[in-house]
Amino acid sequence: FLFEGENGTVLYTGDFRLAKGEAARMELLHSGTRVKDIQSVYLDTTFCDPKFYHIPSREECLNGILELVRSWTSLSRYHVVWLNCKAAYGYEYLFVNLSEELGIKVHTNKADMFRNMPEILCHITTDRYTQIHACRHPWDDDCFRGNRLPCGLTCQNGTPLHIISIKPSTMWFGERNK
Repeated sequence: FLFEGENGTVLYTGDFRLAKGEAARMELLHSGTRVKDIQSVYLDTTFCDPKFYHIPSREECLNGILELVRSWTSLSRYHVVWLNCKAAYGYEYLFVNLSEELGIKVHTNKADMFRNMPEILCHITTDRYTQIHACRHPWDDDCFRGNRLPCGLTCQNGTPLHIISIKPSTMWFGERNK
C-alpha cells in the first residue's frame, strides 16, 4: 500500500515479496518517468524466519496454480476451484492472471471492495456459476454447513460439483510438513 499525504509518502509492504526488478514495473511507484520519493517504508518481517528461507517466486507460484486450475477445470464444467483466501486484499495479481490465462472470471461475493481498482473489475464476477471462486467464508456456521463453497453453490442441474481448494498463503507454505 502506498500512502501519499502532506507529510510525505509511506510504502507499507505487508508480507509481500518482490523479485528483483519488479518494483520498476509498478506504475503506482512512479510519477511520470521517475520513481516517487518515499520518505518511509514499513517493512513487515513476518517471514524473517529460517523456515521461510526459500519461498517460491510469485511467478513459480502462479505457474503452479495455473497448471493445477487449468487441468482441473478442463475435466468438466462441474470441476470447480475455491481459492481459500484468508486476507481481503493481496490476491489481485492471482485473480487477473487466472482470468487472463484461462478465460474464466473469479467469483467474489465482495466485489464492491474492488471498486477503486478498475484494472481488476473485468476479471471478477458476482455470478456464482463460474469455475473459479474466491468467495469469502461467511462467519455464520449455519450458512457454511453442508456447502463446500462459501457462496452456497453446491451443484448445478442436480449434478454435484467436484471442488478443490487452493490456499494461496505464504504462512501455510512455511508451516507445512514435508
